[in-house]
Parts: sequence; C-alpha cells; structure tokens
Amino acid sequence: MNIPAELKYTKDHEWIRIEGDTAVIGITDFAQSELGDIVYVEVETVDETLDVEEVFGTVEAVKTVSDLFLPLTGEITDFNEKLEDEPELVNSDPYGDGWMIKMTFSDASQIEDLLSADAYKELIGG
Repeated sequence: MNIPAELKYTKDHEWIRIEGDTAVIGITDFAQSELGDIVYVEVETVDETLDVEEVFGTVEAVKTVSDLFLPLTGEITDFNEKLEDEPELVNSDPYGDGWMIKMTFSDASQIEDLLSADAYKELIGG
C-alpha cells in the first residue's frame, strides 16, 4: 500500500498536500483499491467556501458512490478536469494525476488535526 510520508491524511481516506496556502486533495491508494474501478468523479463546489468535513463531491465506482469530505475549511479553487474524461486516473495514480481538487484554506491550525502517514497506516491496519 502506497502511503507517501510527505502528505497528510483523514480518517475518511482523503490525502492532502500543502503547497503554501493551497491544499491539493485526492483519495488515498487504500480508498481507490477499496472502491474498485472509478467511473466518475463529480465536484460541483468550485468557487464555494465550505467547512471542514463538509461534502465537496462524490466519487463513483462500478458498485458504489462515496461522498468526498473536505479536510480543511476554505474555498475550492480548482477541479482536476482530466478526471472528466479519465476518472481511472484516480485508480492508476491517486497521488499524482488523480488529484481531485485544489483549495485555499482559511485556518492553518486545522492541519494539525490531520493524520500523519504513520497514523493513517495504523488506521487502515497497515
């Protein structure tokens, strides 16, 4: 299971890469493997400001649809439009080309509440 040490994680299986005051967010390798083949990613919250743990979109696999939860409070600024034509990038490259959104966060102290790679590994029983 691929769990990059430089990223932060949530109990809901999102990963977060902090780049200055921007966060790049996707779902983890564990989450995509549990979901199976991703067929659709829907994010209709670009340019909206949401609170931590609010639903920012959904990911649809062959057998299920899962909500995506925002790990930090802030404004969603960008959606990875590659996923409109190639949702399978979430399966093949969850930490790279399979990223889902970018956002500007408004409360940096919330980063401290996110899980480290080791804590996430423990959460999923790794």
